[in-house]
Amino acid sequence: MMKQEIEIEFKNLLTSTEFHKLMDAFHIDNSQFKEQTNYYFDTPNFDIKEKRAALRIRSKNDRYVLTLKQPSKVGLLETHETLTKEETTRLLKGECPLPSSMEKQIKTLGIEVRKVNLFGSLTTKRAEVPYRDGLLVLDHSTYLNHEDFELEYEVKNEESGKKAFLELLNRFHIPIRETNNKIQRFFNLKYKQLGEHDE
Repeated sequence: MMKQEIEIEFKNLLTSTEFHKLMDAFHIDNSQFKEQTNYYFDTPNFDIKEKRAALRIRSKNDRYVLTLKQPSKVGLLETHETLTKEETTRLLKGECPLPSSMEKQIKTLGIEVRKVNLFGSLTTKRAEVPYRDGLLVLDHSTYLNHEDFELEYEVKNEESGKKAFLELLNRFHIPIRETNNKIQRFFNLKYKQLGEHDE
């Protein structure tokens, strides 16, 4: 069944030292990190990325969810479709089309979806703790022989959430870094590696 929600979150890349400093400050140990894998899709011409949207399947705790993220007036509009393991396997192999409800949603972006391609995966070890009126998330992600560390803050109110997030960064002397979302970081590195391969 299709479900939609608005996602409001703030994010900042961290150094390994900053990441472990926050783990200590919020009493997070390694046992609290749960693993999830995102599989990223787009059309051969990257039409979804061109619309500043993203399409992924997330595998977590033997659950599989297909998600389309697209720009909204505030935050991102997320459209979710729960998949079976068999449906996920077939989509990853390119053996079946997207569910019709998801195709319909992608068409609202002006994209005709005949077939989408799997471009790769990103695995994240994630720990979550409540913080003020939101959820603080520490992510350690690995993809394309690369790793990064990230702080996310998921909130319901954009204004108060931003204030709390900036105060937190300031408290721990963490510089504000322009931070793309994971799928953008994945594709940016993918393009770079493809360019190096072509040289």
